[in-house]
Amino acid sequence: MAGPEKKLLRAVEPIRWTSEGVVLLDQRRLPGEVVHHTYTDYRELAQAITDMVIRGAPAIGVAAAMGVALGVERSRARSLEDMRAEFADICKTFARTRPTAVDLFWAIERFRRRFDELALAAANDGEAGLARIRKALVEEALKVHQERREADERIGRFGAELMPKSGRVMTQCNAGALATGGIGTALGVIRMAVEGGCQIEVLVPETRPYLQGARLTAWELHQEKIPLTLITDNMAGHFLKTGGVGAVVVGADRIARNGDTANKIGTYGIAVLAREHKIPFYVAAPISTLDLSIPSGEQIPIEERSAKEVTHLAGVAISPDVQAAHPAFDVTPARFITAIITERGVARAPFEDSLTRIAALRRD
Repeated sequence: MAGPEKKLLRAVEPIRWTSEGVVLLDQRRLPGEVVHHTYTDYRELAQAITDMVIRGAPAIGVAAAMGVALGVERSRARSLEDMRAEFADICKTFARTRPTAVDLFWAIERFRRRFDELALAAANDGEAGLARIRKALVEEALKVHQERREADERIGRFGAELMPKSGRVMTQCNAGALATGGIGTALGVIRMAVEGGCQIEVLVPETRPYLQGARLTAWELHQEKIPLTLITDNMAGHFLKTGGVGAVVVGADRIARNGDTANKIGTYGIAVLAREHKIPFYVAAPISTLDLSIPSGEQIPIEERSAKEVTHLAGVAISPDVQAAHPAFDVTPARFITAIITERGVARAPFEDSLTRIAALRRD
């Protein structure tokens, strides 16, 4: 990547593996404070995923990979049987954190396969075999992180070709470096387009109730000096109708075989409005976000978060003591999606054919 992207990766890095432990940038504290936490216990790291210290499907996958590696590296197991049992508990702990983000389960399954390979080779090697397992799983976690960075850059290159040469682009939630550990998916597309000479202003809905747009996307774009306008969620229709928007590009937490896509709550409404106003609607996501095991979005589990995140803002009540709903995601039907941008190419309708074909391609 060119210099600006390398600077971005150093400046905005939500997760790092260090000799002291896994370091997370606390995204709950942004933009007011830049605070990092170091996790030495996998259970605390799993809780950090649940509590949204780190969020965004690809970044959750990286965090789960590092968390599993951390748990095994610091395991006190003295036999392969004990380590196998502890490994199973570690995986179960991470599987309970965030149900919608399929990258989480992709990472866990990848580590299960790798552990089985390593355990087979270490079956008769005692402590030396356990040491090799510990070392290899750390290396696997670092590999997952590096693959994420590389995939983001490829998504960005494919997607940049679809962006308008000038004008406005709308996004939703935060699908930037904070959400992936690389340069971002949707924001990676925008960054690469700007780097390629596009004169783009980004419309950023605030994304209630957690305000990932206002707190995180606006912060990232401001850090990069990419022009933006922050809007409230209920302004989206107005700006899609009157604001000269040339494209909408969003991330994804899970994509079904037919192309139905789960993303942060509010995405579905933007997609419907984009269709009404004949604005292309793009989804940018890595292959790990595809869930070809489910036929449609009806099978995607939707996480229901605490009602207090709706009734309170920064710990202060903003409503009376009433019932509140907080589905963290909604599902955009494939018919509203112009194209799905992956690191292996751009998929278009019929998505069941194009996504299956792209998923089967070998990685460059």
